[in-house]
Amino acid sequence: MSGIIGSKINIRGSGKIAKLGTDGQVLTSAGAGLSAAFEDLAAGISWQAIETGSTMTAVAGEGYWIDTTSNTCTITLPAAASVGDSIIFADYARTWGTYKIIIDSNGLNYQGDDDTFTVEYTTDGQAVKIVYSDATNGWIPILDQTVADVPGTGNKNGIFGYGAGPVSMTNLVSNTGVVATDTSGVGTARYGLGGTQYGSDTAIFAFGNDGTPFTAVSNLVTNTGVVGTDVAGVGTVRSSIAACSYGTDKGIMGFGTGIGGAKGMTNLVSNTGVVATDVTAVGTAREKLGACEYGDDKGIFAYGHTGVVFSALSNLVSNTGVVATDVTGVGTARSAVGACSYGGDKGIFGYGTTGSRTAVTNLVSNTGVIATDTTGVGTVRENLNACEYGQGKGIFAYGYTGSVVNMSNLVTDAGVVGTDVSGVGTARQELAACSYN
Repeated sequence: MSGIIGSKINIRGSGKIAKLGTDGQVLTSAGAGLSAAFEDLAAGISWQAIETGSTMTAVAGEGYWIDTTSNTCTITLPAAASVGDSIIFADYARTWGTYKIIIDSNGLNYQGDDDTFTVEYTTDGQAVKIVYSDATNGWIPILDQTVADVPGTGNKNGIFGYGAGPVSMTNLVSNTGVVATDTSGVGTARYGLGGTQYGSDTAIFAFGNDGTPFTAVSNLVTNTGVVGTDVAGVGTVRSSIAACSYGTDKGIMGFGTGIGGAKGMTNLVSNTGVVATDVTAVGTAREKLGACEYGDDKGIFAYGHTGVVFSALSNLVSNTGVVATDVTGVGTARSAVGACSYGGDKGIFGYGTTGSRTAVTNLVSNTGVIATDTTGVGTVRENLNACEYGQGKGIFAYGYTGSVVNMSNLVTDAGVVGTDVSGVGTARQELAACSYN
């Protein structure tokens, strides 16, 4: 017999349900009010080391960070209690929605119900303070509230998808930068496509070469990293494009190659994932360039190949999705680069080929200024891609060194590229990558 607890507690048993959080409970508004209230209610509490086990026994007067990243935690309350005894439980890793906590009241009542009732807290970011009242009502929660996530400096998770073959599998990236094994492909297998976030926490893959040779088909990605089936293409069919987000909740796909050679047009993506028709080309047409967000709500396309020469040109994207004219190139002119945001408001372009493969990187400031070359770290390669993860960090992965590879290189929230990490998933090149929450 159990009850699911979110912003208020439901306790089920013997055919009845009691909804707690209506009487006898102190709830405060989110934000500063909650923070101040929690600080007051936590006074005199002795905070303990982070608890990661599947079981634990709580002690009155103590506060517990409960980390359920890997498992549910059953918490046994004291067998005896005095009026005013208090205990606090807080979701350390914001994972109670995946792995809950279960309260065993150990012979005492819990808000008037005996311990045959199972109490479960199942909301990410929840904080609960319970105080012992008397033998009749027992433990009463006087704070049961979800603490809002800190305003994001970026997305938590990433996804690499598709690639030359062509193939359609994807690989998720955790909020700690760990690349997962292959997820079975959904949608048209293709390479040279673009990927971008939209709608603040979802993503989209679109365009690419499917052997016909070009397509404009798209596939939406949910905020749990699930790729959807094909959506009919909109705009000029092409591949070797770049994509990034802009305006906090929209995206843009741009440039590439198609029938007739290098292209310069772009296609905006709405905050519901709808790809718009072509926007007239601005700037030099080119393919195999990169794109990333910068400055919280703007974007930048840079580098690539014009069909004649390697380029270091860039084009800024405003927070309304307007692409600007060419900015004189900075750094090594090259193509087949990867790019992503980092640090919440900055970006990085990396790797690629000048005719010879390289690992050089170029940082992008929060005003969209590209810096000179940073000496390469990791295996030189081209046709890789990159995405953000962990709200401020980045990852380059996959690519071509003379053969396809699957190693990755993490990027710190200060824009420092790490050494090679052993590859996971199918080695491939000309894939897309983007972040999601």
